Amino acid sequence: MSGNATNLKALFLDRDGVINEEASYLWRREGVRFVPGIFSLCRTAQSLGYKLVVVTNQAGIGRGMYTEAEFHTLMDWMRSEFAREGVTLNAVYFSPYHPEHGIGDYKRDHEDRKPGTGMLRRAVTDLGISLADSILVGDRCTDIAAANAAALRQAFLIAGTEPPEACPANFLPVTTLAEVESWLFANP
Repeated sequence: MSGNATNLKALFLDRDGVINEEASYLWRREGVRFVPGIFSLCRTAQSLGYKLVVVTNQAGIGRGMYTEAEFHTLMDWMRSEFAREGVTLNAVYFSPYHPEHGIGDYKRDHEDRKPGTGMLRRAVTDLGISLADSILVGDRCTDIAAANAAALRQAFLIAGTEPPEACPANFLPVTTLAEVESWLFANP
């Protein structure tokens, strides 16, 4: 690494199922229950030089269940909760599109919708992230597929939402975020 901005690394985090417990179309803070270990993982990653980037499909917007403004209100609150824990979320990217169930302009496929790599590539442009030095934690096969398509250093699949055998190769299955944190210590 030459130390310039293009060699920054990111810890990409899916939101639902990784940051907060999986909840159907979450858009209100009353429904948020943070996944155990998320703040510790993020503090460790930050201390090791990782930028923290949320990459989340939000089809509930496209389906008309909540608005982009409501999503941003929730994410502003979540960012403040992270800040109270000593953690800075460097960027939040979301895809409101759904090719089948979207309404109006939201009814389409889009490079940002995982398994597309649009959100990951936007972090390269916006933050100077090196994808080859970055990792992703997700709970769905689409997260793993996006990580693989973007040639990330490592992808982790949190158990519980989709079975590991359903996902493409090149990921580590984990049951807790503490396992990801241990990996970071062992592979700085």
